[in-house]
Amino acid sequence: MLAVKSMDVRENFREWCNKVVSGETLVVSRPKNENVVIISEKEYNEMAKAKKNAEYLAMLDRGYADIAQGRGITKTMEELRAMENE
Repeated sequence: MLAVKSMDVRENFREWCNKVVSGETLVVSRPKNENVVIISEKEYNEMAKAKKNAEYLAMLDRGYADIAQGRGITKTMEELRAMENE
């Protein structure tokens, strides 16, 4: 992880972008501790996917807990087929 001042980023934006695309994470320090982090699009997409996966797994866990506590709904295949045509 690299930390730089915002003025340095402004002066050498292309250089810093190249470092980020090469795998570095860039922390840009700003006044009043309002810092920002710059990551590559690839890393961002991986983080977003991991977040969505975690949310989905949490939803499945809640569903399994509901079923274990008897709050599930049971349908026969015929009922499901009938619902499909609605």
